[in-house]
Amino acid sequence: MATAPQHLIGENEYLHTSYRPDCDYVDGFVLERNLGSHLHGRLQTLIAGYLLQRERQWQIHAVVEVRLKIRERKYRVPDVMVLSAAALYPAVIEEPPLLCMEVVSPDDKLADLVIRAGDYLSIGVPFTWILDPETKQAFIYSNQGTVESSEAVLRYGQIELPIAELFHQL
Repeated sequence: MATAPQHLIGENEYLHTSYRPDCDYVDGFVLERNLGSHLHGRLQTLIAGYLLQRERQWQIHAVVEVRLKIRERKYRVPDVMVLSAAALYPAVIEEPPLLCMEVVSPDDKLADLVIRAGDYLSIGVPFTWILDPETKQAFIYSNQGTVESSEAVLRYGQIELPIAELFHQL
């Protein structure tokens, strides 16, 4: 287990170092992500379980906390990614996911999560769902900005996430 260094490191060093929890990497700096709480972990688990049960039906592949290459020298670690079942699955995801999800941690600021979502959008991810287990709010980030969803079910194509039901299970 390594802690995030406070000095510049090379991209290759980042890619060959394990951090617990994993860290983002932006232009030579390893950026620690806020640690999740019980509610954060529980919601992430509920989401992953729900998607996992529908992978074959929706032709998707769901993963949690896997590195995603944004560009050279920039990597993010989304809480949940939904990939096409036909995608390649290298150690670091390089093809744009169908959808990314961020679960708000107690120390997260919505503005920081919107910046992360903007990174996902920059590589072709059309939507990022930002889910707050404390307030039970869901936000949808797209090229049209960030809007709060009042829907009980979030939808993108055939992917449906019954967020009200999942929030109720917290």
